[in-house]
Amino acid sequence: MSTYARYPITLEKGEGCRVWDTDGREYLDFVAGIATCTLGHAHPAMIAAVTQQIQKLHHVSNLYYTQEQGELAKWLVEHSCADRVFFCNSGAEANEGAIKLARKYAHTVLGIQSPIIITAHASFHGRTLATITATGQPKYQKNFDPLMPGFYYVPYNDITALDAAIALLDGNERQVAAIMLEALQGEGGVRPGNLEYFQRIRDICNEKGILLIADEVQVGMGRTGHYWGYENLGIEPDIFTSAKGLGGGIPIGAMLCKSFCDVFQPGDHASTFGGNPFATGVALAVCKTLEQEGLLANVQARGEQLRSGLGTIVQQYSQHFSEVRGWGLINGLVLSGDTELVSADVVKAAAAEGLLLVPAGPKVVRFVPPLTVSAAEIDRAIEIINRGMTTLV
Repeated sequence: MSTYARYPITLEKGEGCRVWDTDGREYLDFVAGIATCTLGHAHPAMIAAVTQQIQKLHHVSNLYYTQEQGELAKWLVEHSCADRVFFCNSGAEANEGAIKLARKYAHTVLGIQSPIIITAHASFHGRTLATITATGQPKYQKNFDPLMPGFYYVPYNDITALDAAIALLDGNERQVAAIMLEALQGEGGVRPGNLEYFQRIRDICNEKGILLIADEVQVGMGRTGHYWGYENLGIEPDIFTSAKGLGGGIPIGAMLCKSFCDVFQPGDHASTFGGNPFATGVALAVCKTLEQEGLLANVQARGEQLRSGLGTIVQQYSQHFSEVRGWGLINGLVLSGDTELVSADVVKAAAAEGLLLVPAGPKVVRFVPPLTVSAAEIDRAIEIINRGMTTLV
């Protein structure tokens, strides 16, 4: 179906941070499957894991234990603030699980009859009916009403607005069950969370006994230079979600929580394919490689290099760009409000010069290369942006 406005490029193979189309043309891939190909393309660890696992055991359902699922859950718990993991197949499913868990907690623990989850304007949480309702962007909701009840939106990084919303919603009867936010808004324009804002939210959740949910689907798994985006903000969520980079391109999602809010019981939630030995085996290889190859240090170094290089672009084309923002290897080149250019123009010009990028809204160009990207590849990307801009201005 025509659900994507595709670029006129047919990709055929990849290696590391490079991909080739069916005409043999090479591109530097700074999309990485939209922040998904953690180790790039055809990484030896993933090739070995895929090959070995498919020859061993690929699916048996969650009626039985499997070693791979247990080992991945153990790794995730040991490398995060979580105590429990539910495996699924995508970020939207992980967020659905978080919403269901928060609602059951509200009913069974908090005694809330009509629970409300507060989310942010310009957020993005998925494409299912519940997650597009949680998403604070009307463009994703148009023509899909009636939407799921139980969500309320506030401006991102605005604690005054959040306080007012809680006071309004609770009124004479307690209703707010959880606050669900991205540590950095990806689709909403690569907007990092404010440290004081998130720390105050953590305090509010503690004071009121409500849950803090972090959507880590895009910013988790090392993308920001830490394993999880919330680590940049000095807080711990009660529930958080992962997908995209978790499997390095193999579909997998996870909803993780602390033990006190693990109120699910057999029959409450399930997934036929979730946590199958093939997906968890490959994801475990991605996790171990992320740790063993010291990729967090590379993300931090290459991220600083990328922001510095993009900063020179902003200075050189100051009439068209206003700033660079982001963490680690999720960064946005922000177009000026005065320029007629939109992000799609820059993406198209870069592709013509051999660099794949992706918009984050009409005025932000997103840079999310594999976490294995080299210093030379960062330099090359900056050079290509420069060449591309000469064709636009």
